[in-house]
Amino acid sequence: MKRRPTYQRFPLGSHLRERLVLRDGRELLLRPIHPDDEAPIRGSFALLGSEEVRLRYLHPIKALGEDYLHRLTHPRRGRECVLVLAEPLPPGQALVGAVARYVREQGATDAEFAIIVSHFLAGQGLGYLLLSRLLSCARRRRLHSLHGDVLADNHAMLRLAAALGFVREAGEDPGIVRVRRVLRS
Repeated sequence: MKRRPTYQRFPLGSHLRERLVLRDGRELLLRPIHPDDEAPIRGSFALLGSEEVRLRYLHPIKALGEDYLHRLTHPRRGRECVLVLAEPLPPGQALVGAVARYVREQGATDAEFAIIVSHFLAGQGLGYLLLSRLLSCARRRRLHSLHGDVLADNHAMLRLAAALGFVREAGEDPGIVRVRRVLRS
């Protein structure tokens, strides 16, 4: 059963840009990531709980490496789609509360996705919105499928994936479930 979103959406001229107004009045921008988001993402990571980090990165980590942050904020055109939910301020000034990404390796017809939504924004249907947008990007790029590795105890992510038509597969490691959504045959 799909949960009713707790926000209003206002398109901003692109399928990847929207202004969202949450039920409590907070405003967010859904937009592609920008190189200037590197420092705010580093700062936002420090606000995440250890369980949030473990569920997203599949193991505990203390900080995001500089190389990882650079790759995240400088997506390769045509091979990556990276979206953020951020305050309605210019990139570099806006606190980033959620990141969704897919990466397609050179020559591959499928891509791997990952999402993290801060506990400050969780439970409002924003993960559903972000994963829906990643699916839309993947379809526009004519990818065959989108997949992600999820910890078996990450029930919220497994429910979200199922709600969007992903099917479960065996993961490479015990305790990991791979979810996959075929986009075209």
